[in-house]
Amino acid sequence: MDRKELTEKIPVHVAVIMDGNGRWAEKNGVSRLSGHNAGMLAMKEIIKRADIMGIRYLTVYAFSTENWKRSQEEVGGIFNLLVKYVGSELAELDENNVRVRILGDWRQVPKAAVASIEKALDTTKNNDGLQFNIALNYGGRQEILHAVRSICERVSSGEIGVSDVTGAMISDALYTGEENGNIPDPDLIIRTSGEERLSNFLLWQCAYSELAFTDSLWPDFTPDEFEAIVHAFAGRKRRFGGR
Repeated sequence: MDRKELTEKIPVHVAVIMDGNGRWAEKNGVSRLSGHNAGMLAMKEIIKRADIMGIRYLTVYAFSTENWKRSQEEVGGIFNLLVKYVGSELAELDENNVRVRILGDWRQVPKAAVASIEKALDTTKNNDGLQFNIALNYGGRQEILHAVRSICERVSSGEIGVSDVTGAMISDALYTGEENGNIPDPDLIIRTSGEERLSNFLLWQCAYSELAFTDSLWPDFTPDEFEAIVHAFAGRKRRFGGR
């Protein structure tokens, strides 16, 4: 397959489960927060490469609904890094026409992080280049529950009947639906660190996603490895349940 064919088969939407910051920190004898900081630097480089490659949507799993179980110090540090990231990188993201969107119940995170998120959303709202989706305080089951409840409210009010409910209606009510511009389902989901599971990530949307796993810990995951995985995806034959 030549370069032109590869370019034509670049996935529209790539999602990444950024796993391994803690193990990277342990391996390198540094604090877990240092591991998360290294992971943030890795994320910055992946965003750049995704944009260069022509990927239209990049979604990263930044903080799950289960991550609140971690120590208060680690959770607080993660959100402080988010504030730091927005402060240091927002101008460059905006300059490169990147639009930031948030998936999840993000208004429940610490106030400083909410303020940073709101600034990022407002600053980049008119950009039409790469859409960078951050899954924050996100859980796939929670997302489906959120969608079902919103549809139940419409049924209860008499706006629609039970028989009117469709799969497309559920998709529209998800975090990836109308409220965030109807993000297409991910073509490819990548998970780092050697773990091979979805961990409650994009459960509805991943029905026909291709999956790729790498042993690289997230801070060690390079743009070149990212590009190699995306190009390997280009060689796959996707049947979507057909022959």
